[in-house]
Amino acid sequence: MGLDIARYQANLQDELNGAALYAALAAAEPDPLRRDLFLQLSQAETSHAQLWRDKLTAAGVHGEHFAPNFRTRLLAKLARRFGPRFVLPSIAAAEFADRNKYAGQSDAHEISAEERGHAAVIQAAAAAGSHGTATVGADIERAEPWHRAASGNNLRAAVLGANDGLVSNFCLVMGVAGAGAASKIVLLTGLAGLVAGACSMALGEWLSVTNARELAQTQIGKEAEEIEQTPAAEEHELALIYQAKGMPKEDAQRVAANIMKNKQGALDTLAREELGIDMTELGGNPWSAAATSFALFAAGAIFSVVPFFWLKGHWAIGASVVASGLVLCVVGMLTSLFNGRGAWYSAVRQLLFGCIAAGVTYGVGAALGTSLS
Repeated sequence: MGLDIARYQANLQDELNGAALYAALAAAEPDPLRRDLFLQLSQAETSHAQLWRDKLTAAGVHGEHFAPNFRTRLLAKLARRFGPRFVLPSIAAAEFADRNKYAGQSDAHEISAEERGHAAVIQAAAAAGSHGTATVGADIERAEPWHRAASGNNLRAAVLGANDGLVSNFCLVMGVAGAGAASKIVLLTGLAGLVAGACSMALGEWLSVTNARELAQTQIGKEAEEIEQTPAAEEHELALIYQAKGMPKEDAQRVAANIMKNKQGALDTLAREELGIDMTELGGNPWSAAATSFALFAAGAIFSVVPFFWLKGHWAIGASVVASGLVLCVVGMLTSLFNGRGAWYSAVRQLLFGCIAAGVTYGVGAALGTSLS
């Protein structure tokens, strides 16, 4: 019971801090729509606090003292001084980190879903606030397709995957060559490094995508249960999300009510808006992701090895350096598509750091080769 009382007290303090913070945001918010949103969140946190206060009362603990903690006081002061938009990104990040804080508490199931919903609401409010309006970001994304590519999705993953293979195998080959190994040994080592690295990357990507899919499916399953058990609460959370994005309160409530009439449509919408999950993809196919990762790593790793098929000794090492250096420049130029830097700057930087890494491993190989021999 002692542990439960301590948990109740900690939860109560958290909820009261949240209520106080959202009330401070509401007081500092000049926009009526957003002020109402913050007030609703403050009221929700207050109701959550009452749950823990009732549990403490039932356990014989009365008269809990509350004073806002330092973080709450600081954020409230900053909101009053600079406006709520100044602190919303920090609050959104904290809410996102704590969105599952009640997941392991069996007596908090009724408010766990609301906490996740609050995280989505504040993220939407922060995103809308950072643009000044709710629709600017979406408008830019629709009007400028290059903007999505520049943020780095498929192209960025491909370039970085190939770069991993290139740099790691280039360094491995130079390290073994620096130790004075015969060209055939360097070739064998390079090929083994290519296969081992590609397999490792493929397995890592498969595990990452598989775990992401399983987590998404678990979250969607919980969301479906909540739609069945507490449809009114889910409708309210959805309305708050739309309101946070800039939709008038009445419109947000009407849209949310219409969406909730179809359970599958409601699930799709809540998964996207509250959980950030695309029901049509669920993180992608783990097998295709693994195959792509394997191929990209191998494509980058092969360049440092190829010269050793036909050349020997210093000629092979020199050719490997030249081939790897050229590909490093190409990779650097491609990274300029999504890092905002000039193509030549990115190419020279990539070449410089790649050659430094290879030079270090060559030196280590030479030192170890001498000492071991």
